[in-house]
Parts: sequence; structure tokens; C-alpha cells
Amino acid sequence: MPRLMFYCQHILGMGHLVRSMEIVRGLVPDFQICFINGGEIVEGFEVPDGVEVVNLPAIKTDSEFQELRVVDSSYTLEEVKDIRCAELLQVFDRFQPDVLMVELFPFGRRRFSFELIPLLKRAKTRGTKAVCSLRDIVVTKSDRKKHEEKVCKLMNQYFDLLLVHGDPYFQPLEETFSRVADLTCEVKFTGYVVQPQPEPVAELPNINPDKPLILVSVGGGRFGHELLDCVVETAPILKHLLPHQIQVFTGPFMPEWKLLELQSKAVSSNIRVDRYTPNLLSYMQKADLSISMSGYNTTMNVLTTGVRSLLLPFTGNDDQEQRIRAEKLAHLGVVEVIRPSDLEPNQFARKIVFYLQQRPTQLKFDCAGVEKTALQLKQFLQQHSIAEVAKA
Repeated sequence: MPRLMFYCQHILGMGHLVRSMEIVRGLVPDFQICFINGGEIVEGFEVPDGVEVVNLPAIKTDSEFQELRVVDSSYTLEEVKDIRCAELLQVFDRFQPDVLMVELFPFGRRRFSFELIPLLKRAKTRGTKAVCSLRDIVVTKSDRKKHEEKVCKLMNQYFDLLLVHGDPYFQPLEETFSRVADLTCEVKFTGYVVQPQPEPVAELPNINPDKPLILVSVGGGRFGHELLDCVVETAPILKHLLPHQIQVFTGPFMPEWKLLELQSKAVSSNIRVDRYTPNLLSYMQKADLSISMSGYNTTMNVLTTGVRSLLLPFTGNDDQEQRIRAEKLAHLGVVEVIRPSDLEPNQFARKIVFYLQQRPTQLKFDCAGVEKTALQLKQFLQQHSIAEVAKA
């Protein structure tokens, strides 16, 4: 079996980790895999059998992406950078991958060039094929021309293949990255990467099966606190308007003090606040309404379950990715967008009651990203193997 080394760095939420692991799950039957996790470990997060996981000393960021921070404060950031760089090269030399798959870089995560450039140079020297794994929407920068020039230079210097995990009929890459035509590597769309639908369950923990459910989540939990605050304050109002129960999941990275604050304020009998569940899709299958941020994975869960959805885009650091995705879907009638001005309890309650009376549009998107990624990688390796034999 070909050996594949997959590098993933999540620094704020956990969307990159979730999407990357779904891709890995689809590759397991055909590849021997070493997964590099550069972010904070998520307790209870499931890894497919047979996948070797290397957890680098974790690095995260603040909610505005202004600075990198170490998770283990006994080390300085510079010490952690040196340790990570050395460990990555050691793992590469030991594992000897046929394919190095890097999530997001160089379209993002360029602050991790300190370890990724040496890794990519090692791969190029050893003849390892380098693949970039990219979500559907590229975060645009204020100095877009300079940013895109740097992306093209790095892609053309180090990468052999770009896999875009989206549907080009819904979200063309050119909309957020104007220089696709200047890339010299192969560019392929895989369709959206989605989590498989779990088998329906009769009951969920702490959920009354006889009451309709409103599910509230904010991904990893490092941001979206204003949404959870509003939901907790809106619950007593909704108690008199709707028969629904509200289940809130704050995310594994929610600070302990904030979790306790939310739980202490959630005194209404129609709301429960918990930290994390690895079975969010099962709750979404049961829900009458999902209220969440509009990250890639949550939005895919909304599309595959068909649940009514209110989405609040994250716009920290002027990041427009979630806004673009949510507004496009709202324009098509698939979801409803939450504006910051909606986050007033009485107004939010009216928005929820009104939206529960609506029927969202059901549209078909290419959601075969897991299967197509595996197929395209296998075809890519086969083609290059044949080409190298022909050269010899």
C-alpha cells in the first residue's frame, strides 16, 4: 500500500481537523496513513483504526488570529517551533511517505512556513508527491495581489496536485482566488467532504423524544459566545411560545469559566448546556431547527440532514469565508442568516418562531468529496508511476 503523510493544523476551531479526518477515513482502505495533528487534542475525537497519529506540541491562536500561542505554557513559542520542525522531519524520514498531503497551506497557515517549507523541501528531495487539500472558499487578504502571488510561487515550487473540496457549480475557486490559471500543478474538484449519516437512534441522552428539538452549536467553542449568550437569554421567552427543548453544545475548546457561566444562566426548564458530543449529527437528524455558526463542516451537516438552519457567520479578522457560504445558501432559500443585530433576545425569539414555520429549499450538491478524493489520489499516483516507468 502507498504511504501517505497527512498534515493538519487547526488553530481556532476544529473544522479543519474534522474535514481532514473524514478524508483520511476514506483513504484508509487504500493507503498506509500517518496523520500529523498540530492543534490541540480533542478528547473523545474518533480516529479510524489503523491510522498512526502524531500529535505535535500544540499551537493555537486568539479569536482575531493576531498571534500564535502555545498550549503547553512550559515552553516558549520559539522552543515549540524548533521541536515541531525537527519532529516533522524525523517522522518523514521514518515513515518515508509516497504522498505528503498538506491541509490549507499555502492558501492559508503561512505562519507555519517555519516547519512546512523544510518539510516540503525534504519531500521534493526524496521524490514524494505533494498534495494540497483545500476547502471550497479561500480567505481573501487585504493585500490580495501580493498574497496570491506568494500562493502561486509556493504551489508551483512544491506541489504536484491541488484538491479542492467543493462543488464548482456552487462555489468556483476563481471567486476567492483569481489566479487559478497560473497554477502549474493539476487542479481537481472533489465535491464536498461530508460526514456519513449515522444510523438513526431511538433516543438521545437527556433528550425527551416526545418534544421537538432545537440544537445549538458553535464548533470548537473558542468563538460564537455571543450566539450562546443570546440563546440562553432567549430560552425563557421561547418557553412560553414553543413546546421545544433546546440542547446547546459549547464545543471542546470553550473556556471552563464560560461553560460554567452559561450553565448557571440556563435556568429555564427548556434548555440544557453541555460541552461536547462526538455524535452531533445524530442530534441534527432529530432536530427541528439547528442554530450554529456557518463553518464548512456544520454547513455540510445541515445540507445532508436537511434540517432547518439559522447560521451566524464568523467574521473575525475580516474573515469572509463563512459569510460568503451562508449568504449564498440563504439566497437559494436553503438556510437563514443570523445578523449581529438579530442577537437581542426578544427579536431572536421572533426570528426563531417565524423560521420554524418555513420550509427550506432542498438542493443537491456534490457531496462525494471523501470518495472522490481517494479515487483522484489513486489515479494521480498511478499516472505518475506509469510516467516514471516510461521515462526510465
